[in-house]
Amino acid sequence: MGLKEGVTLTPSGTQFVVRSPLATGLTLCLAGPSGQDETLIPMTREGDLWVANMARDCTGDLYGYRAHGEWAPGHGHWFDPAKMLVDPYALELDRRFTQHPSLAQLGADTGAIVPRAVVTGPLPEVAQTPPRFTAGGLIYEVNVRGFSKLHPGIPDALRGTVAALAHPLVIAHLQKLHVTAVELMPITAWIDERHLPPLGLSNAWGYNPVAMMALDPGLCPGGIAELRQTVEQLHEAGIGVILDLVLNHTGESDIFGGVISLRGLDDSAYAKRPDGQLINDTGCGNTLDFARPHVRQLAIDTLRHFVRHCGVDGFRFDLAPIMARGPGFDPHAPIFAQIAADPLLADRIMIAEPWDIGPGGYQLGHFPADWLEWNDRYRDDVRRFWRGDAPIGELATRLAGSADIFGQPPPGQTCRSVNFLAAHDGFTLADTVAFEQRHNLANGEGNRDGHGENFSWNNGVEGASVDPAICAHRARDLRALLGTLFASTGTIMLTAGDEMGRSQQGNNNAYAQDNAISWIDWEGRDRELEEFTAGLSRMRAERIALFRRFPEDGHWRSVDGGELHPQDWNSPASPGFIFTLGEGGDVLDICVDRERRAVSWKV
Repeated sequence: MGLKEGVTLTPSGTQFVVRSPLATGLTLCLAGPSGQDETLIPMTREGDLWVANMARDCTGDLYGYRAHGEWAPGHGHWFDPAKMLVDPYALELDRRFTQHPSLAQLGADTGAIVPRAVVTGPLPEVAQTPPRFTAGGLIYEVNVRGFSKLHPGIPDALRGTVAALAHPLVIAHLQKLHVTAVELMPITAWIDERHLPPLGLSNAWGYNPVAMMALDPGLCPGGIAELRQTVEQLHEAGIGVILDLVLNHTGESDIFGGVISLRGLDDSAYAKRPDGQLINDTGCGNTLDFARPHVRQLAIDTLRHFVRHCGVDGFRFDLAPIMARGPGFDPHAPIFAQIAADPLLADRIMIAEPWDIGPGGYQLGHFPADWLEWNDRYRDDVRRFWRGDAPIGELATRLAGSADIFGQPPPGQTCRSVNFLAAHDGFTLADTVAFEQRHNLANGEGNRDGHGENFSWNNGVEGASVDPAICAHRARDLRALLGTLFASTGTIMLTAGDEMGRSQQGNNNAYAQDNAISWIDWEGRDRELEEFTAGLSRMRAERIALFRRFPEDGHWRSVDGGELHPQDWNSPASPGFIFTLGEGGDVLDICVDRERRAVSWKV
C-alpha cells in the first residue's frame, strides 16, 4: 500500500505526507497545541511525496510546511521558505485565514498570520445509511452565519454556527416547512478576496476556499465533531444535509494572489494554457485542473471524508463544469466514474451548478443521469411569466420538469431539475418584486458587480414602500411565485429567508456583506408569508409522488376550463392554464392565472 497524503497515526508514531514534486526540500514545522516551541523537521523525498515520521503520537499538535526551491512563477515555481504553507489535506485549523499583502510578497514571512493545521488523530466513523432525501422534495439553502446571527431564540454562543442548525427552534422551523434537506453554503475554511479588507468588507459566503476538508473555525468552532453532531440531530428530525463544496478553484487567486497552500507546494494543481498562463474559467483568477489524477483524488478524498466522518447525504458543486474539464467540458469525464464507483459516494445526492464562465461553460442538462442540476432556465422563465413577457408555453415547460433540457425521465426515475426562484447569488425573492435594478454600491465596485438582468419588477416604486396598494401587489406576486414553485415537477429549492420576505435592499451580489444586509431579520419577518409558504409545502409534501415526474399524457386547459390553441401557448397575452397531476382517486388540478396573480390547487 502506498503513502497516504495528510497525517496518519502509525504503530510507531505519526506520519506526515505532502505532495510537492518540484520542491528541492520540504520542512515540517511542528508545534505543541499552544503553538509554542516549534520544531523544524527536514522531510524525506519519496517520488512526488515528502515524508516525515515522528516516533510519538502527535494528536493535538499544530503543523505547517515550508518549501524550498526555485522562485519562478512564470514556470509554476513558487517556492519561498518564508511562506508557511497549509496542508491541502488538513482536517482542522487553529484559526481562520487572514488576507494580507505579505502572502504574495517574496521573502515576507507569513508564519504569524497563516493558520496551522491540527493533528486530529483517528476520527470516529458514522454508520453508513441511505441518504435522507425525498425525490421531488424541498431543499433549503442556508448561509450558516447569516441564518441564525439575529435569531432571538438561539443563545449568543451558538448564533452564526453550524451547531445552531440543530437548535430545537431551527429544527421546528425546518419541519414546519417540510424541508427534505438543508443545503449548507460553504463551511470549509476560506479567505477573503484581496480587494475586500481595504474596503472594510469580508466574504460572507465562503466561495473562496483554501483548505478543502478543514471546516472554517468561525462557522464550526467545534470542528468535525460539531458538524457530525448537527447532522445526527437533523437526521433524527428526518432532514438530510447537503454540503455546498467549492472544488473549482482556491483562494490563492491569480498570479497576484498569495502563496498559502497548493501554490507553494504543487502548482501543477492549477490549469494553465500552453503558454503557462493560469486559466480563469471560474472568474476567480485560477482553476483547479481536474485532468490531473491528484486533483481528482483530492476531490474524492474530500467527499469521502465528509460522508465517512459526518454522514452527510450529498453535495452541491459550485461551478461544476470545472470538474469535467480537461480543458474542455466532457460529459464522460473521469471524475463522474470515480464517484459512481466509490462505495461511500455512489448513493449520495449529487447536485451540479451546471455552468462556469469558460468556453462551452453552460452545461445545463449534460451531467450524469443520476445527478440533479440547478435549473436557472426555470428561475428566469418563471420570473418572466409573472413579469408579463413570457408565453404560457415556456412556463408550462418549466412547470412540467423542463423535458426540453433533461428529457422525460425513464420509468422509475425522477425529474433531475432543481427548480428555484432565487438563490444566494442574485435578488432575494422579495427583492425580485421590489427592484428593477441592482443596488450594489455597498460592495465597493461602483455597482458594476452582480447580474445586470434579473427579470425583476418593482410594482411601481423602486425599493421599500409603505404604500398599501404597492405592498399588496408585492404580497400577491410573492404568493404567485411561491405557488408556482411548489406546483412544479422536480426537486425544488428555497433560499433561507425567502419564505419570510427577506430583503437585501436590492443588493444582488451580497457576498461581501457579512452584516444586516445579508443576515435574516427574524424579528421583522413576514409571518403571514411564512405561514402561506408552510401551507404550500405541506400540501406538496402530502402528495409528493405527483411531483417527481410529469405524466407523459399531461392534460392542459385554459383558465376557464376550455381548450388551449397553438396561438394561446405562444402569446405573452395568454392569462394562464390549468393542468392535472395524478390519476384515479388521486388527482390534483392546478390553475395558474396571470391576470388574477394567483396559483390555486383543487383536489
